[in-house]
Amino acid sequence: MKPVGIITDSCSGISQKEASERGIFVLPMPFYIEGHCLYEGVDLDRDEFLEKLKEGADVSTSQPSPAEVTALWDRVLSEYEKVLYMPISSGLSGSCETAYALTRDEKYEGRVLVVDHGQVATPLHRMVLDALELVEKGYTAEEIRELLERASDQMMIYIGVQTLEYLKKGGRITPAAAALGAVFNIKPVLKLATGKLDSFKKCHGFLKARKTMIEAMKHEIETRFQEAYEAGAVHILAASSASEAETESWVKEIEAAFPGKQVMCDPLSLGVSCHIGPGGLGIGCAVKPDYGTVRRKEG
Repeated sequence: MKPVGIITDSCSGISQKEASERGIFVLPMPFYIEGHCLYEGVDLDRDEFLEKLKEGADVSTSQPSPAEVTALWDRVLSEYEKVLYMPISSGLSGSCETAYALTRDEKYEGRVLVVDHGQVATPLHRMVLDALELVEKGYTAEEIRELLERASDQMMIYIGVQTLEYLKKGGRITPAAAALGAVFNIKPVLKLATGKLDSFKKCHGFLKARKTMIEAMKHEIETRFQEAYEAGAVHILAASSASEAETESWVKEIEAAFPGKQVMCDPLSLGVSCHIGPGGLGIGCAVKPDYGTVRRKEG
């Protein structure tokens, strides 16, 4: 049997096609649209989902049932000695807590390791790729979980929002605040770090929001991650629920701000898009989880 298998969910933005190509496993997240349950990447694609949002459909997120989770665990455990299960951050969903409870069953105890990494969307995608690299380097499942959880505060993403309507629907702002924001062209910038999505800054206009996000990311690198950045151990990330043209423009803007850095860009996962709506853009960074470990070994 193979030593370590990796499972995440579709909140990572990893498609079933990419998962198959990389030898990992993605649990589709369920959504309810006008009372009908649909699964991301299976019977619900991105364009359909965003169109439903624009139409004002009643859309809500959910989490997989315990039976769906354990069915995938069983399938992967038939091929792998141990499994790293990397669901959406515990700060954004109950999926992690449910998974911890399921691992108390003796069937999974010691074989399924839940990673509470604090990430979603592109940062989670990047962390899954990091986990794959750590497996290839020969780290054990336990060592990888420790490295990933320790790195949870070494990555974040700023997200600029085009409309306050979806934050209002999700209960994150009041209807009065949304109405005032529309009148004064307020475009909020949110920050997702260590599992929590919080307000960062309110900007007048989206061009200002884009500039604010890039300045914030430069500040993070200059004040927290400069040494790792200079050592080539920092990934620059981008995310979007906007059009292809606006996404391309955004990536070029990021590349100009961070010369010589390759930018990993994903569509924002549907679970995040549900709360921020179409037209959102994000920029993030992530330090390689074994950066400090490698340095200590070399030292």
